[in-house]
Formats: sequence, structure tokens, C-alpha cells
Amino acid sequence: MVLRRLIFICLLTKGLTKQIKLFIFAFLDKNQYINKAVIMGTYSAKKEDIKRSWHVVDANGKTLGRIATVIASVLKGKTKPIYTRHVDTGDFVIVVNADKIHLTGKKLDQKTYYSHSGFPGGLKSITAGKLMKTNPEEVLKKAVEGMLPKTQLGKQMFSKLKVYAGGKHPHSAQQPVEMIIK
Repeated sequence: MVLRRLIFICLLTKGLTKQIKLFIFAFLDKNQYINKAVIMGTYSAKKEDIKRSWHVVDANGKTLGRIATVIASVLKGKTKPIYTRHVDTGDFVIVVNADKIHLTGKKLDQKTYYSHSGFPGGLKSITAGKLMKTNPEEVLKKAVEGMLPKTQLGKQMFSKLKVYAGGKHPHSAQQPVEMIIK
């Protein structure tokens, strides 16, 4: 016991190097040495560590950009403690009532989505209002896709997003948890 106290006093002095301190810890207590070694490393998520869950979001009356940022962070996995930038740690997100999303200001008339066929003169444009009438899911998908990385990892994250215009979805077998967004 006295020897341990003496060693701890030596550890508190600044003259000892890190290697000598770890060597002394090894003789004090093996478990304590192992715990110290684990704490020092940076955690990186692996495929075996990832547990995916399903979330349902009701978009009725929600603002497009505000709901898209929350969905993008869940798809990336930023809401989990095991978040790692180069690994897809995100969850699945189901969005219902996408046709009832709210756009602020004059965005229904002024916001324009562009697409190009790749051929000369192949530029197509459509306003957000027309797109909401014809394909309301696409408005939310484009907003979320713009907030994800533009890489293969981003495409993998985006594939976990399921958007439906109505109030029903076919994913009840996955037992999704309702996610409340203010």
C-alpha cells in the first residue's frame, strides 16, 4: 500500500515520461492499465457496431428547410454517439405527408429546379409550385440530397430516405419510431 502511494506521488511529478508512467501502471493493476490504453484511442465505428433504426416524420405544416436539416443529420448518423465521418452510421427515415410541406415567402413561384439532358438545348426548369402539384416527394428529396455529401457515401445515406405524399407508408413491419420535429 505504501509502495502504491509512493508510485502515485512519482507519477504526479512532471519529470517522468509517458512510457514510464504506463510501465508503472502495468505493475500496479492490469485492469487499470488496460482501461487507460482504451481511453487514449480515437473511436472509429465499424460495420458490426452499427445498429440501424427506423424513424417516421410527419411533414404536415413543417417548413421545408428546417425539416430537411434534421432529416439529413439523422441520415448521416450525427445524432448517434458512434458517429464517424467516413462510415455510414445513419438511420432510416420515413417521411409522410410530404404534399403538406410549407415553403416560406414566394418560393412556390420563384424557386426553380433545373435539370439538363446533356444535349444542346436540353435545359428544363420547373418551379417549386408546379413540382409540389405533380410530384411533392421530389421537393423534399432534393432539399435533403443537397445537404448530404456528394460522394458514394452520400448516395448510400440518401438511399435510406423514404418519402410519401400521403399519410400511409408500407414500412410498418420495420416498427418505426415517431420522430417529433418542432
